[in-house]
Amino acid sequence: MSSSFTAALPPPTASWAELFSGRNAWRAVAVTGGVALHAVNVHIVTTVLPSVVREIGGVEWYAWNTTLFVAASILGATLSVRLLQQFGPRRSYLAALAVFVLGSIGCATAPDMAWMLAGRTVQGLGGGVLAALGYALIRLMFEARLWPRAVALVSGMWGVATLCGPAVGGVFAELGHWRWAFWALLPVALGQALIAGLQLPARSPGETGASRVALPIGQILLLIASALSVATASLFDTLYAQVGMVLFGLALGLALVRIDRRAKVRLLPTGACAPFTAFGAIYASVALLLIGTDTEIFVPYFLQTLHGHSPLAAGYLTAAMAGGWSAASLLSAGRSGPRADSMLRFGPLVSMAGLIGLLLLVPVARWAPAAQTLGMALALGATGFGVGMGWPHLLTRVLTLAPRGEENLASASITTVQLYGMAIGAAVAGLVANAAGLTTPGGSAGAQSAAGWLFGSFALAPALSALLAWRFVAGPTVRPAGSAG
Repeated sequence: MSSSFTAALPPPTASWAELFSGRNAWRAVAVTGGVALHAVNVHIVTTVLPSVVREIGGVEWYAWNTTLFVAASILGATLSVRLLQQFGPRRSYLAALAVFVLGSIGCATAPDMAWMLAGRTVQGLGGGVLAALGYALIRLMFEARLWPRAVALVSGMWGVATLCGPAVGGVFAELGHWRWAFWALLPVALGQALIAGLQLPARSPGETGASRVALPIGQILLLIASALSVATASLFDTLYAQVGMVLFGLALGLALVRIDRRAKVRLLPTGACAPFTAFGAIYASVALLLIGTDTEIFVPYFLQTLHGHSPLAAGYLTAAMAGGWSAASLLSAGRSGPRADSMLRFGPLVSMAGLIGLLLLVPVARWAPAAQTLGMALALGATGFGVGMGWPHLLTRVLTLAPRGEENLASASITTVQLYGMAIGAAVAGLVANAAGLTTPGGSAGAQSAAGWLFGSFALAPALSALLAWRFVAGPTVRPAGSAG
């Protein structure tokens, strides 16, 4: 396959005032509200899961709450571009909200872990569409010079989640009513449905009516099978079987790449799977940075088991990772040129330093409780801050460098790659934690061992992202103009 390229630079960045003025302000609320709902839900579940497993059991399936949620989100994200083309922004968005609400009701009524996992899967399907539409609608509803601000605002919704999610989840968990944390999502979803119904257009700009849209069914199934195969490794007793399932899952991912490159109906845009080019390295960096943050799913358990924190305190400490991400995204969104390149280069190194800090602080109480808590909060914040430093610039470059004619596919595929990284990361995190002793011997000793292995091994992900950023991502970029087989 040969490709031609044309020069492309990120557009000049407009001011925050322009994004929040007139019609743009309501559009921003409509676009980002679904992402906020999705993010708040993630932090609610992270906070209440220890209480959930104490009541209904299933600690061995702890990580699967995230794995299945993210795997279903991948399906939702891959469907989003087709839903957008087939049904338009408004109906696609409202349908995703309806599915998300159905899954939330399932979680709220779960009598056992199997039911909970089913509810989380349905939640993930709706949440995946909402998250992908959040990025896809940026390109459709805002001028190019507003894209970096809009991307940063979408990332900033995770900052909103750090305030709301742990509070909602922690309060209900401490009161012994974790189910109400899920019921609380319903009125928020209704409010967002009203705003989206009023602000989102029935059709995408330039489209006059619905058309039949082909789906890359084979690639979608391979993508989900890859993530679930890696997750299944944690269910086997022997190390050989576990490693075998991980390798099998990754082999399915490689098969997907080979098939998608030659497919008439593609899952990813041209050049997305070429990690030694600027465009492909951006996608690889997105996945690697998300893998590093997947350690977050076990942090509340470690904080409660090893350091005696309450569910509410553990939830807010964990949320420091997302808070750092959001703060850095908002602060770095206005950077351009060499300053944006510096954010892309140094951000992954900051994230890696945060994970190393967690490796040193979480397994063992080294200082006085207050100092230890502050140190862990700073390390969690640094992990997220490093991701957020380059995040607006990574995603803006995806939108800017998207091959002509594949802009919708590129914008939706951001979430597909992001969620695949999360799914693989969550699955491997569960495997590492369980293999290191989370369930056997369990208790404090098991949690201590699991924390050490988890943070130490996952620091490699942002290290690889940093290598890609210094070699391929930062600096002059080119747009793939097309390809010929």
